[in-house]
Amino acid sequence: MESKKFSLTAATISTADFLRKPFRKFQGIPGVETLDGKNLFVVWYANDEPGEGPGNYVILARSSDNALSWREVLHIVPPDGESRVYDPVIWFDPLGRLWLFWAQCHSTYLWDSFDGKAGVWAAVCNDPSGEELKWSVPRRIADGIMMNKPTVLKDQSWALPVSVWALRPDLLVPETVPQAFPNVLFSRDNGETFAWRRGPDVPERTFDEHMIIEQSDGRLRLFVRTGYGIGSAVSTPDGGEWQDIGDSGLGGPNSRFAVRRLRSGRLCLINHQMPHRLPQEKLTSCRENLTAWLSDDDGASWYGRMLIDGRKDVSYPDFAEAGDGFIYLVHDHDRTGCGEILLSRFKEDDIAAGRIVSPGAYCRMVVSALADR
Repeated sequence: MESKKFSLTAATISTADFLRKPFRKFQGIPGVETLDGKNLFVVWYANDEPGEGPGNYVILARSSDNALSWREVLHIVPPDGESRVYDPVIWFDPLGRLWLFWAQCHSTYLWDSFDGKAGVWAAVCNDPSGEELKWSVPRRIADGIMMNKPTVLKDQSWALPVSVWALRPDLLVPETVPQAFPNVLFSRDNGETFAWRRGPDVPERTFDEHMIIEQSDGRLRLFVRTGYGIGSAVSTPDGGEWQDIGDSGLGGPNSRFAVRRLRSGRLCLINHQMPHRLPQEKLTSCRENLTAWLSDDDGASWYGRMLIDGRKDVSYPDFAEAGDGFIYLVHDHDRTGCGEILLSRFKEDDIAAGRIVSPGAYCRMVVSALADR
C-alpha cells in the first residue's frame, strides 16, 4: 500500500505583485479584521481551477480608506503542485498583533479536500499599521483545520476552534483518529504554546467549522456545523466534560455561520434564515437569506433578524467589531461565477431594528470579484 502523503512544508508567503488574478476561476470563504474601521483586512482563498482542490492559494487584501479601495498585499501559495492552501482566518489578538491562520493538505485532484491529517499553520504581523506588512516564519500549530476566529476568555487565555474532520473515517491516520472532533486548542501564553482538548461528539456534524463562546457562568459553549443546521454543546463548570450535546435549534443549510460576543456583552449571530427544516438533499441549495440576530441571554433567545443578503449562493460569513461600534461582515457570493467577496457595515441598533438605521451603515460592498480580472 502506498504511504500517505501530507503537506508538512510551509507554504510561501509572498508580498510581491501577484500575476494570477486574470486566471482565477474560483474565490470565496472570506474573513475580516479591523481595529478602527478605517484600516481593514479581508482574507479569502482562490484557485485557477473552478473549485476546491490542488493549487488553492490564500489572498489578503487591505484597505486604508474605509473600504473605498482595496489592494492585494499578500498571497500564500502551496509549496508544491499536490497541495492546497485554504480556509484562512484573520484575527487581531489582545496585544494588537495580526494573526493569519490557514490550512494545508495534500490534494491530488479537484474536490480532494482532505488527506486525513491536514494542518493549521500561523504567521503573525507585529505591526499591522505599517506601510509594509512583515510576517513571522509560518509554523504548524496543530493537525486539522481551523475555520473561525479564536475566542479570548475571561482569564485572557485563547481558545482556538480546531477540528479534524470525521466525515471520512477511512482517510484518517492512527494519530488523527482520537482528534476527529470539533476540538479546542488553548494558549495561555499569548500564542507561544498551545494545548489540545478533545471536543464534543456532536451528532451529524460535517465540516465542524465550530465557534466558541464563553457564557456568563464561565462555561464554554460550542456551536458546530451539522447536517441539521447548528449543533451545540456546553462544558461542565470545571471544563472537564461536555454536556447538553445536540441540536441548537438555530437551523441552517449545513453551512458556515458566525457567532461572537460583542463589546456590549450581547451575542451576534450571522446565519441563513431557514423557513423550516428541510431534507438533507435539499439543504445545499438553501445558502440564501443571510441574516443577523442578537442575543442578550447567552443564546437562549434571539431577536432582530436583519437581512444581509437574500440572494442564492451567498455563504460563509465572518465578522469583526471596530472600536466605533460598527460591525464589519464579509461573505461570498457565487464562488465560480461572479466570485464576489462582499463587505457589510452596520451596528447593533440596525440588527435590533431589523433594517439599516445607522448613518454610514451599508450592505454588500464589493471587495473583490472575478469580473474585475
